[in-house]
Amino acid sequence: MSGEVPAVSGLGGPASWSPISGGAEGVGPSEVPPDPFSCLREVDLFADLSPAEMDRMDQMAPATLVRRGQLLYSQTDPVRSLFILKSGRVRIFRLGEDGKALTLAILEPGAVFGEMVLVGQRMYDSYAEAIDDALVCRLGTVDVERLLLADVRVAVRVARILGERVGELEDRLTDLALRPLASRVAVTLLNLARLPRGSGPFARAPEVRLTHEQIAGVIGATREATSRVLSDFAERGLVRQTRGRILIANPSGLRRLGRETV
Repeated sequence: MSGEVPAVSGLGGPASWSPISGGAEGVGPSEVPPDPFSCLREVDLFADLSPAEMDRMDQMAPATLVRRGQLLYSQTDPVRSLFILKSGRVRIFRLGEDGKALTLAILEPGAVFGEMVLVGQRMYDSYAEAIDDALVCRLGTVDVERLLLADVRVAVRVARILGERVGELEDRLTDLALRPLASRVAVTLLNLARLPRGSGPFARAPEVRLTHEQIAGVIGATREATSRVLSDFAERGLVRQTRGRILIANPSGLRRLGRETV
């Protein structure tokens, strides 16, 4: 990456986005073996493309492995590309003047990000960080303009995606203004919890695999305040905390807390 990325607590270190064919192990994203499941077929944005169109675009956007903690783009290295998340999770965040990170979104598989390239803009003021090892497909600006924006079917879906992003940001602002901290933490845990594994006596509790620092970034709070709330939740039997993960012990109790307002 060109320039220095400001230090952000919780980042595993900056990494350059290597050309898809040239990633070096441990340095940057690297190409993975062909996968029978297309990135594009899993995304609503491309649902109207024919199989032939889908196959052609797949060849331009093979899945690339991005290691946990690596940055896909940053303020100092904005990327004009459209990304599709195939597996793992990616955090989109911004840095305040005090250097603290405010998380805008935690993306799950099937998400499209870097969408500002669809309207001719770069992501100058945000960062994208893999918070798990992730498989990501990337379409360059030229391919986006030539293959997507000229297609009315896709353009309609693009407009919807951008509208959804605006709505999500409005919801975030409402939460920050109207919900007390404990309520915001409860809602965030429920939204980010992964589904339980197994069934019956072998079922495992839903879990959130984020650090206290990362959760604080999602809700716009300090790590210290967030840790106090999580400790209180643990004492009340709402969650169980282990290293690097939070188990949801009482979802209904968290839902009740999440309905509270200032």
